[in-house]
Amino acid sequence: MSNATIIIINCCCTSTRPNVSCVFPLLEARHWGSGEEGALGHGQKELFQWRFCKQDSGGGNVKEGGEGFLEKLRNASSDWYPPEVCLTEACVTVASRVLKSLDRSVSPCDNFYNYACGGWMKSNPLPDGKSRWGTFNSLWEHNQAIMKHLLENSTLNSTSQAEHKAQWYYQACMNEKKIEELQAQPLLDIITKLGGWSLGQAGNQENFQETLRSVAADYLASPFFSVYISTDSKNSNSNIIQVDQSGLGMPSRDFYLNQTTHGKILTAYLDYMVELGLLLEVKDPQSLMQQVLDFEVSLANITVPQEERRDEELIYKKMSVQELQTLAPVIDWLPLLSSIFYPVELNDSEPVVVYAKEYLQKVSQLINSTQKSVLKNYMIWKVVRKTSYNLDKRFRDAEEKFVTVMLGTTKTCSNRWKTCVTDTDIMLGFSLGALFVRATYAEDSKKIADAMISEIKASFEANLKHTKWMDEETKKAAKEKADAIYDMIGYPKFIMDPEELDKSFRDYQVVPDLYFQNVLEFYNFSARVIADQLRKTPNRDQWSMTPPSVNAYYSPTKNEIVFPAGILQTPFYGRDHPQALNFGGIGVVMGHELTHAFDDQGREYDKDGNLRSWWKNSSVEAFKRQAECMVEQYSNYSINSEPVNGRQTLGENIADNGGLKAAYHAYESWVSKNGEEPTLPTVNLTNRQLFFIGFAQVWCSVRTPEGSHEGLITDPHSPSMYRVIGTVANSADFARSFNCPPGSPMNPLKKCHVW
Repeated sequence: MSNATIIIINCCCTSTRPNVSCVFPLLEARHWGSGEEGALGHGQKELFQWRFCKQDSGGGNVKEGGEGFLEKLRNASSDWYPPEVCLTEACVTVASRVLKSLDRSVSPCDNFYNYACGGWMKSNPLPDGKSRWGTFNSLWEHNQAIMKHLLENSTLNSTSQAEHKAQWYYQACMNEKKIEELQAQPLLDIITKLGGWSLGQAGNQENFQETLRSVAADYLASPFFSVYISTDSKNSNSNIIQVDQSGLGMPSRDFYLNQTTHGKILTAYLDYMVELGLLLEVKDPQSLMQQVLDFEVSLANITVPQEERRDEELIYKKMSVQELQTLAPVIDWLPLLSSIFYPVELNDSEPVVVYAKEYLQKVSQLINSTQKSVLKNYMIWKVVRKTSYNLDKRFRDAEEKFVTVMLGTTKTCSNRWKTCVTDTDIMLGFSLGALFVRATYAEDSKKIADAMISEIKASFEANLKHTKWMDEETKKAAKEKADAIYDMIGYPKFIMDPEELDKSFRDYQVVPDLYFQNVLEFYNFSARVIADQLRKTPNRDQWSMTPPSVNAYYSPTKNEIVFPAGILQTPFYGRDHPQALNFGGIGVVMGHELTHAFDDQGREYDKDGNLRSWWKNSSVEAFKRQAECMVEQYSNYSINSEPVNGRQTLGENIADNGGLKAAYHAYESWVSKNGEEPTLPTVNLTNRQLFFIGFAQVWCSVRTPEGSHEGLITDPHSPSMYRVIGTVANSADFARSFNCPPGSPMNPLKKCHVW
């Protein structure tokens, strides 16, 4: 395989380790690492349309509905407005969007989120079938519609086989007649290969090891723990086998352990398991699935909470396979790893990084004390859980019923094409990405984005220079790290070279009309690609997100920030929009990702992407004091009387605050070089105020109470409202821009600052 190899993506992630427990890959498909509410892998990308209606602008009443008002503005003479007001069509359109979203009955100094988004929330009730709705969902559905057109283009003029494979995969997914015809048979065949459900037979150790190898290697399920290949955090020039905790069927241990709060969800999960058991010919599915659920509860009991795993230096443990065998002796590790990463040759001295040492010890003991029949059924359930959504409608309906209880959604008839577009993006997103980029991406976008990143990086470094709590030696090293941050814009280069793209997908064969078989073949293909990485040096052309993603991320081991083409669009960026909005939109995203290099986890990596102690102890302690202020601040926020976890969300909160500050100062720098830009008509806002409005309106969203609860448990980000309120409350720039009195809710006397 060429250097332009691909990354197999089942979920988006922002940490150094992949999110290996993607629970709802199609129902709740993808979240923005730097922004979309929700834990990675539990998101929806949905459509939103701006509509104009009556709005009190604060400077006078806008009496007329959308089209009449817009038409008047477009036709306005210069006598109406002074020359410093922008009256281009783009400015008029964006002004109407801004106005429509505002609620000027709220003071910006009392609740800036409600001020900026109150109008949007009133005019955007939660759509049926959605647990949340916001800007990211809007843009994703816009991108989905483009991808649908490209995938259904029967006259595609492309020499790339990989691009055609994306079309064929999509077509097989859309062939519902064939999928309904086959019903459960494809999965029943797998269960038979695995030896069938165990109905109380004792089983033996040899059969257990054999089933584990097949489930992990052939179907990429992660029973008990996850095994994968990724960059060695302490040697960023090499890849290494890594092992971590995993194995739950729901997105968090909390859903199993807090039965007072989650009893309804646990019942719905068991009902879902039993319903699938019936569809898959299990005798006495109630008893069998109850045993599997009880085992998952036991796994949840030994699973370490995410907020306790944030110190990567502390949890990183490198050892040999032989030492791993001693640590967790119930597993035959060398045969297992050799099966997963076949045909790579391994031996007992092969190095492995373990991120859950105590967990592996406990899971070994748990396996040892559990009936082999329960273990086998649990492993088969892991395969069922991973693949059943790719079967006929009965299986999808069963999962949707469960998700309805967990996330509070209403049952709706969803379009099959949206499911298939999302699945094609997950599986063949770089082939599809090549089509998407050619159709939507202007090549000068990279140049424009690079220039903005340079402004924001310079702003961050200027802020760094004036950071009082950090010693000069560490400050110098931090500047060197900031200088070394590499930015990747739009797409990885290899996808635009048909020959290189075809090499990457050469070994993946798509079978016409057999969707489930194509999914299984992709798992096999993925396993070969992953194994191929072990003896290779990591390279920058490997991305962890596909080009259509409405997302962005920072990679600590590469010290790089990545912005896919999918997010470089309105409302984050518009080439004809005021720079105040662009810096408040995509500029804050860029600042956010850059600041991740210096959050509580990113700061542990040096400029070369290596996990090591490179700060003086005095600065480490000072950082922790500054960060603790933010932990306390966000822990005092709540949604529906349920508190935000300030420790779980610390890294994202640091990035939000640092990103806003860097982007605002970068905008001021831009103004000093280019002069004041014209203001928007009718909005009665200064451009500094417009910057903060642009930032806040990116986060306008609505969510079900159940969805909010799930987010508070699983999401490393704070809820949307507090991503706005918490950040501006710490910003002296915001307080000055809106003349907020000291001590007002959005200008508290105590502010938290890290960067």
